[in-house]
Amino acid sequence: MNSLGFNKAEKDTKVIVAMSGGVDSSVAAVKLKKEGYNVIGVTLRLYNQTNISKSKTCCAGVDIYDAQKVAKQYDFPHYIFDFQDKFYNGVISNFINSYANGETPVPCIQCNQTVKFSDLLVESKKLNADALVTGHYAIRKGGLSGSKLFKAKDTKKDQSYFLFATLQEQLDYVRFPLGNFLKSEIRNMAEDYKLTVSDKPDSQDICFVTSDSYRDLINKIQPEINKDGNIFDLNGNKIGIHRGISNYTIGQRKGIGVGGQEQPLYVCEVNKKQNYIVLAPIEKLQKNKIFFKNINWLEKNIKYEELKCSAKIRSTQNEIPGKLVINSNSGYFIFEEMVSATSPGQACVFYKNDQVLGGGWIT
Repeated sequence: MNSLGFNKAEKDTKVIVAMSGGVDSSVAAVKLKKEGYNVIGVTLRLYNQTNISKSKTCCAGVDIYDAQKVAKQYDFPHYIFDFQDKFYNGVISNFINSYANGETPVPCIQCNQTVKFSDLLVESKKLNADALVTGHYAIRKGGLSGSKLFKAKDTKKDQSYFLFATLQEQLDYVRFPLGNFLKSEIRNMAEDYKLTVSDKPDSQDICFVTSDSYRDLINKIQPEINKDGNIFDLNGNKIGIHRGISNYTIGQRKGIGVGGQEQPLYVCEVNKKQNYIVLAPIEKLQKNKIFFKNINWLEKNIKYEELKCSAKIRSTQNEIPGKLVINSNSGYFIFEEMVSATSPGQACVFYKNDQVLGGGWIT
C-alpha cells in the first residue's frame, strides 16, 4: 500500500495535482513527484472574466506562470484548464446573489463545491487519474471508500471548515498530503526543493476581489441590485439611508454612514424583502442558537437527532461545545457560550474529536 492508499507502485499511480501557483500546492506536487508518483499538474484559469489584471492570490496571471515553472523544474506535465465560465457561474455569481439577498457568502466553500471537487474532479477522472490532490491543510483517513475528514495538524492553517460540503464520493477520490505537516515545515520543504515560490505570501481574503472592498466588484458587475433604503434602530426609528443591502453584512460597524449615536451601532438585520437594515449595540448580536439547512454529512455512523459535539460558524474561530439537534435535512445548534455576528449564508460546521461530522448553511 503506497502513501496515498493505493495497492500498487507509486510509478503506476497517476495523480492530478491542483496547482494554484502557491507554495502549498507546489510542495504537494513536488513531494509526490520525488516519491515516485506519476504526477500531472493542473492550474485553473478562473477569473480573467472580471477583468483582473493583477494577481492577488491564486489562479491568475503570474500564479499560472509560477505553477508552470515548478512543473518544468521537476519535469512533470502541466496543463491549464480554462474554467472562467464555470467559476463565474458557480462562485462569483453566487457571491453577488448572496449579498443581494442579504446573506454573507463563503466563496472558498463554493469554489471547493463546484470548480475544484466537481468540475476538476470530473476532468481528473477523464485523464484516468487515481486521485485528485490539493494543497489543503486537512487530513483524510480511510481507504478507497467511506473515508473521513479531520482537522489538520497545523490548527492555525486548518482548512477543514472550507471542506465540509465535500460529498462522500469526492472525499474518497481526493488526497491532502500536507495535512500532517506544519506550515513552517512546508516552507522548509519548499526551500529544500529550491522552489522560487518558497517565500511567496499566503493567499489572503477573497481571491477574485482585488480592490479594498467586495462592494466594488458587485457595483461593477451588477450595479442595479443596489437600491437606496431605510436604516432603522431597534425601536423602529429611521436613523439613516443605506445605499443598497448588498453593501452591508451582519456585524458590520464601519462604512454604514450613520453618526451621532450614543454608542457604536452594528448591522444586526438585513431585510431584502422590504429593503431596510437595522442597527443595534454589539450585545444584541450575541446568540447561542443557530439554525441551518441543507446539511452535508461526512460521518454517517452517528445518531444525529440530538448529539453533543462542537461547532463553529467561521473558519478562524475555535470550535465551541454544544448540542446538535437535527430534523431531516435542517436543524439547529445550541452553543454552550454566546457567539456573535452570525449571518445567513455562512456555514455552521460540526466537529467531534477533530473529525468533521458535517455542516449546514446558516439560515
